[in-house]
Amino acid sequence: MGMKRKARIERRTKETDISVEISLEGKGSCNVSTGVGFLDHMVDLLARFASIDLKIKAKGDLQVDTHHLVEDTGICLGEAVKKALGDKKGIRRYGFASVPMDETLVNASLDISGRPLLVFNVPFIRGREGSFETEDAKEFLKGFVTHCGVTLHINLTYGENLHHINEAIFKSLALALKDAVKVEGTLLPSTKGRIG
Repeated sequence: MGMKRKARIERRTKETDISVEISLEGKGSCNVSTGVGFLDHMVDLLARFASIDLKIKAKGDLQVDTHHLVEDTGICLGEAVKKALGDKKGIRRYGFASVPMDETLVNASLDISGRPLLVFNVPFIRGREGSFETEDAKEFLKGFVTHCGVTLHINLTYGENLHHINEAIFKSLALALKDAVKVEGTLLPSTKGRIG
C-alpha cells in the first residue's frame, strides 16, 4: 500500500521535556528513554505488540515523583497516534484483545471514536516499594486516551501480581491498537460522516 502514517510531537513544561516519533506502519522497534525503567519496559511492549515504531525521549521532575513524567508521556503518545492517523479514512476503528499473563487476564476494547473516555476496571494493587502502581498505569492511559481521542475499556478479569497485571494491560492495549489502526478500505468508519 505504501502508506506512511508518521508523526513527531514535542512537549515542554516546567515539569517535563518529551519528544515522541511514531510510525504506524512499523515493525515494533522501540527506542525509549524516560528515566523510569518500568515505563520504558511497558512502552517497549506497546510498540512491539502493536507493530509500530516508536522513539521516545523524556525527562522530568523525578525528584518529586514519577507522576508528571508518566502522565505526560501518555499525553504525548496519544497526540502522536492521533496526528499519525490523519483523516482516519479506511481504518478498522475498533480493536479488542484478551491477554493472559500467567495468573492474570486483562481485556482491552478500543474505539478510535474521537470521544475520549477511559473505563479502568482494575483495583488498586500495591507492589513493592517503588513499583509502577496500577495508579501509574491509569494516569498514563488517561493522558493517552484524552489526547488521542479514543474510548478505551480496560478490564482486569482476575490477577494478583502487579507486574503481570501492568504487562497484560499494556499488551492488550497494544493488540487492540494494532487492530484499530489497520487500514481496510477508503471510507471513514462512521455513519455520522465524521469521527469526534
